[in-house]
Amino acid sequence: MSRQGEPGVSVRWDEGYRAFHAGTVEDVRFVVARIPAEAKDNFDYAAVPWDRFHHSYGPGTDVPAALEQVRTGDERGVRMAFHRLWSSLLHSDTGCAAGALAVPFLIRIALTRADYRAEILAGLAGLARRQHYGDGSRTGLLRAARADDQLVFEASGYLGNWSVQAAREALAADAGLLLPLLDDPDPEVRQDVAHALAAAAGPCGTIVRSLHARLRVEDDPMVRACLVLAIGQLAWEERHPAAIEQMRTWWQDPSRPTEVRMCAALSWLCLTDGPIPGDLRAFLDAAATGDLAALLGRIPWMLRVDYEGDGLRRCLDQMYHPEKYPHFTSCLD
Repeated sequence: MSRQGEPGVSVRWDEGYRAFHAGTVEDVRFVVARIPAEAKDNFDYAAVPWDRFHHSYGPGTDVPAALEQVRTGDERGVRMAFHRLWSSLLHSDTGCAAGALAVPFLIRIALTRADYRAEILAGLAGLARRQHYGDGSRTGLLRAARADDQLVFEASGYLGNWSVQAAREALAADAGLLLPLLDDPDPEVRQDVAHALAAAAGPCGTIVRSLHARLRVEDDPMVRACLVLAIGQLAWEERHPAAIEQMRTWWQDPSRPTEVRMCAALSWLCLTDGPIPGDLRAFLDAAATGDLAALLGRIPWMLRVDYEGDGLRRCLDQMYHPEKYPHFTSCLD
């Protein structure tokens, strides 16, 4: 069994750790699932054992103060609190156990701080996903978590797989609070909430139906792209046949906007195996114009592939030529 903190790194790991601590107060999934609803709604941070779980710089005991500053502070205080939060909880775009504990509170803060809503949602999405290292491959673009036998460890030595799963389950538990934000007047918020909801641990039928409903009325091209990728991602783990057929229908439909067809094609490739069909390859080559690459390069999925804005082309290259990127498939298969 391997531990993987980055592509190509592998060491032996003793299965006894997980067997001994799973389902106990040392398991962040267990702890997050049992935070009382009243504590979450009333921002009762004292109900959470922050000292037991760490972030990149030590125990999570300093997280409540930063969360409260984000919730109630003025602009200068909020910016300072965000700096502390993201550098600790999402250091190098990698989540942690203390970050998973913060997810229920961040969800509720996002509802009250419209001025920082998009940033909070982006942070939630990061906490509920593995570190991608630029992985836009067919096996990686829509993958939120690593396989159970691909163990990742945080700076504290804690099992990062559990932290990601706890954050994903926290998003699923409180998805009902986030779904109304799909109708937020700010398109950046709509993008980021779709990205966050896509990481929720299933079953997620209500989320999927809400994404479809928003897609039917959405007029912003970038948000439409995010909605399609979110629908695809929520189908990824179970490879839902209906979703696979839906994606095929969308990319083959010339009446659909190009960004919808492109993201449906990418999702279909991620949801299926085998060679790329000739007609799909022809569509991808024709549709991947500079204008579309610039548009999609700014959506969250593509920014994780390339922060410089060339995510679509890098993604297509990884899907066309997986043999050039063996470090991605070796980490995930």
